[in-house]
Amino acid sequence: MDSAYSIVWHLGVILVVTQVSIIIPAFNEACYITNTIKAVKFYPEVKEVIVIDDGSLDDTKENAIAAGAIVHSNPYNLGKGASLNIGCSMANGEVIMFLDGDLGFAAWEARKLWEVILRNEADCAIAKFPKSNGAGGFGLTKALAKWGVSYFGGQNLATVLSGQRAFNRVALKAILPLDNGFGAEVKASIDLLKKGLRIKEIDVLMTHRESGRDMAGFLHRGKQFRHILKLLASEALR
Repeated sequence: MDSAYSIVWHLGVILVVTQVSIIIPAFNEACYITNTIKAVKFYPEVKEVIVIDDGSLDDTKENAIAAGAIVHSNPYNLGKGASLNIGCSMANGEVIMFLDGDLGFAAWEARKLWEVILRNEADCAIAKFPKSNGAGGFGLTKALAKWGVSYFGGQNLATVLSGQRAFNRVALKAILPLDNGFGAEVKASIDLLKKGLRIKEIDVLMTHRESGRDMAGFLHRGKQFRHILKLLASEALR
């Protein structure tokens, strides 16, 4: 039997299950990474959990290894997109799932995404989080990203910045290589839509750490805005 599949005993029935590879780019996520990994390793269809430690200065690497993940350590911080590209080169599953490292046990909900791919209802499934009650930014980055995906991809998406995504192999091939910076998700959505692939947004009960309205939060969102603006400018010049 092909290595992309496994036989699972479930409720007295033998099932053939497509295997899922989980890729988690992580920078200084020692407090959350263990529970994030444990939440998805519970599922029998998860073949492997790959953590790309992006130059962390804490115990992210050590905690990920202890939780049973395959860990690749970047020599220094390369950025989220670059880390995802590395993870994709290591993944062997027929379904590939991107997850953020700070989900904790909320990563349990990831199964809702890869099940959509297994049912062939979409080529890419994106997690749609509940509306936040926190004090985030002013929405400028998200508005820019939504406009860019709509303009260049021809479809309105609410979850343009979500890092929780599942892909089949056709969709994964269509988006690689990802943009190295914070524009990775936006570029991926545009590339998929341009190639006529199906994107479906799925409601999940996920939460993760949000940047606030402090200096660190504004600097982070400012960097994210610049990366996306540069990406969209490049897209316009194609």
